Amino acid sequence: MIQYTDDSVTIFQSALFQTTSTVINLEDFILIVDPTWLPNEIHEIQSYVKSIQANKACYILFTHSDYDHIIGYHAFPGAKTIGSIELLNHPKKEAIIQAIHDFDANYYITRDYKVEFPKIDIVIDHDGQEVTIGSTTLTFYKAPGHTEDGLFTIVNSLGLFLTGDYLSDFELPFIDHSAKAYKQTLQKAKKIIDDYKINILVPGHGQYTKSHDEMERRITMATDYLERLKTAVITGNEVLIKKLEGEFRFLSAFTVKSHKENVRIMRREYLSKTI
Repeated sequence: MIQYTDDSVTIFQSALFQTTSTVINLEDFILIVDPTWLPNEIHEIQSYVKSIQANKACYILFTHSDYDHIIGYHAFPGAKTIGSIELLNHPKKEAIIQAIHDFDANYYITRDYKVEFPKIDIVIDHDGQEVTIGSTTLTFYKAPGHTEDGLFTIVNSLGLFLTGDYLSDFELPFIDHSAKAYKQTLQKAKKIIDDYKINILVPGHGQYTKSHDEMERRITMATDYLERLKTAVITGNEVLIKKLEGEFRFLSAFTVKSHKENVRIMRREYLSKTI
């Protein structure tokens, strides 16, 4: 379904995990961000892009390599791709593709395009890197922590901040790479919001926001969880660790498993324990 639309930005939201896919209609090209999940949802995005494309080229931006964010890669033949150098050099591409095949097999899903790990045409390898396409400049910042290959993207002319799997309105941090890097990425997000004229923030899961107070709240919410979990891990406070587990929205076996992974990574990084 469409969560939001204006003259330039249309945000699609999947029924699964409230995952967003954003289509940005720019003067010289169309930018498609993380097209996902179910075939009918991707078809809706395809139809919309076709309705506005005319003679414009299409580009696909991958905010990171989680399988739900790359699942629609081949749904837009001929599109050029943008991603981080870490995504380009991901060491476990086959495992990510297998996760897509497993998901589709579990739910008897068929797709009318090939499932493959993205090949990247425009590689982002440093903070502040700018890519100009026609009259539009995109500015990129590395965003590790959730995954190693995350990217923040700013569409300068629109004040649009695409955050990937950070700064959701409801999700607490899911740390698959590094708790320390996650905290630094949140600090980087704060600096971006302070330094750029951000008019709209779009996370990979949940609701967009145009409110700077809300952007700040999301940074504070994630930072507070990380700090309290760090304290609990360092002091061995199992009661607080369990309490934090229960603070995840949509509490489920998935969120419990994710929280336990957060704890494992925290122990590894702050207590030097291999678990």
